[in-house]
Amino acid sequence: MSATLHFLNAKLFLCLLVTLFQHHFAFATSNPAGLSLRAVIDDSPESPLYLIGNLSRAERIEKLITISNARVNYLDLVSRPNARVVPSNIKMPIFRDIHFYSVWFTIGSQKHPVKLLMDTGGGLIWTQCQPCKNCFSQNLPIYDPRVSASYGTLPCDHPLCDGDYRLYDCVNGECVYDDEYGGGSSTKGVASLESFQFFIDNHNTKTFSNVIFGCSGDNTDFSFKNSDISGIFGLNLSPDSMLSQFSPLIHNRFSYCLVPFLDAVPRPIILRFGEDVPQLPPGQVNTALFGYAPPGSYYVFYLELLDISVANHRLGFHPDLFRVRQDGSGGCFIDSGALISKIDTNTLGVNAYEAVLAVYKAYYGSRNLQRTNGPRGFDLCYETPANYHDFAAITFHLNGADYTVDGQLGHFFDPVNGFFCVAIVRGQLGTVIGAWHQQNKRIIYDKGIGGLQFADEQCINDVLP
Repeated sequence: MSATLHFLNAKLFLCLLVTLFQHHFAFATSNPAGLSLRAVIDDSPESPLYLIGNLSRAERIEKLITISNARVNYLDLVSRPNARVVPSNIKMPIFRDIHFYSVWFTIGSQKHPVKLLMDTGGGLIWTQCQPCKNCFSQNLPIYDPRVSASYGTLPCDHPLCDGDYRLYDCVNGECVYDDEYGGGSSTKGVASLESFQFFIDNHNTKTFSNVIFGCSGDNTDFSFKNSDISGIFGLNLSPDSMLSQFSPLIHNRFSYCLVPFLDAVPRPIILRFGEDVPQLPPGQVNTALFGYAPPGSYYVFYLELLDISVANHRLGFHPDLFRVRQDGSGGCFIDSGALISKIDTNTLGVNAYEAVLAVYKAYYGSRNLQRTNGPRGFDLCYETPANYHDFAAITFHLNGADYTVDGQLGHFFDPVNGFFCVAIVRGQLGTVIGAWHQQNKRIIYDKGIGGLQFADEQCINDVLP
């Protein structure tokens, strides 16, 4: 089969699944205009990842860089060809745990509470389940499907479990999955159906029945140990993600605005869907088109990166340098689940990462700043002079729009030890715009227009009342 025909078949399958999902849910409300989910904050005492609260800032960053490396390995796997892997006033809270964001809602007839990592790079929605063969410890009770009257399993003849483009496998009459996230992390379980309850306010919820999710009883090497987080909330283009399953309700779009990591956030921010996505200010609408994906791969939010500038110095990379290669490696994508941005070190024989850091070195060298050591993973750190604010901005020149990160927000700061680092690490499999470079930006993922919209915003204002 030709690559073009293979890709068209993949797109046809995705359209078929979306059509199926349009009739899949039993809604507790009749106004499918929009959806907003509250998001929880990591560095508050209720943070799901508060487990690393005893570590220094540098140790936390080193740990999170390691996690980001594992995520890129995972995203490379799912981007390979043939990879298998309601009313507008509903609010989903996003909580930030140190440097990750999680969503909080309840599932099942018993309204069991779950907190799941908000992940624009992943597709499967899953939580740990009883009986548990191998589960990491979590502060919230582990969900038990045996006590939920609304629980069911996905049949083996479902399109997600049967056919050339299936995501799951039928084993001994059961539809099961085995997802690897890179770096040794993996989750295994039963593809299931359950009711999800999303919050309108502190007292009311709306229920959605028969949501496809993963009931995971075998989980290895996740960093959520001893936190509230019990799994992952997938938002990418995969047929089993929140975006695809809820597409008729949310009009194929969602949005968030990440508060700067150094700011205190007193209340949860909001993950918004459909008509609840705010309008961008006139004159500030930037639209970057989603980039090329290799045939058979349509999961990750690729962006067509053309060039990079540092401190208004354009490096002049060839536009083909950051294209996705036929084997699925390379390319540029945006991912809320990866903390630190990466720039590829092996882009068609050119080390783009070293070229970008060379401009940063020249910039700070011309200002006579003193190099110092920082957290493991950051190659370029400097002592912070008193009252110094002249930090270099970085711009990702995308197809359709320039994505500029303010100099203050593009660096990691350690005020206790008096140094800062350029918040970019080495990429081996591609270039990633991580959460650190998404601070104070309204970001809208719009599958309908095939692009990413963004504008600068004070995200602290987008919190629940």
